[in-house]
Amino acid sequence: MAREQAVLAATAELLAERGYQALTTDAVAARAGASKATIYRRWANKAQLVRASLDAADAARNAAVPDTGALRSDLLAVMDVVAASVADPLTRVTAELATLMRHDEQLAEAIRQHLDKEELSPFHDPLRRAISRGDIAADTDAELIHDVAEAMILRQMHLDRPIDPVFSARLIDDVLLVLLGVR
Repeated sequence: MAREQAVLAATAELLAERGYQALTTDAVAARAGASKATIYRRWANKAQLVRASLDAADAARNAAVPDTGALRSDLLAVMDVVAASVADPLTRVTAELATLMRHDEQLAEAIRQHLDKEELSPFHDPLRRAISRGDIAADTDAELIHDVAEAMILRQMHLDRPIDPVFSARLIDDVLLVLLGVR
């Protein structure tokens, strides 16, 4: 497990430093102190290695979101973590991946697999907790909430606007809570 974490961390670092096209298994192996054989036994290709690295990064980000005990404050906590991750170089490289996946089927499939994992959405756990507490309906469409929030967050990023408390409150109060039937 420690070896896998080292490989995924090395992949994330090199991806952020060099970009996807310059990322090599040789460089990952050297940085992680692992053999290429170890890497290829676990991941079939560079795209799958990058997917696993993004999965791990998202899981770590989500683990940083506290359970505040209330839906609105949970969503604000999500946005605090999202705002902090926007400055992360790994987050910035996702624009490159989105462009490259149009021309690289292995990368496209890997990114689709990553994005299809609903549990990797930072909104997943807070929404599950809200359902458990009875704050929102059990049949809440969590995927819709994630899709709408992600679209608005990405728009802010593409326009080089901050993910700040004003934006977060607007997204949560005027959009997400309305969609969730809370307001």
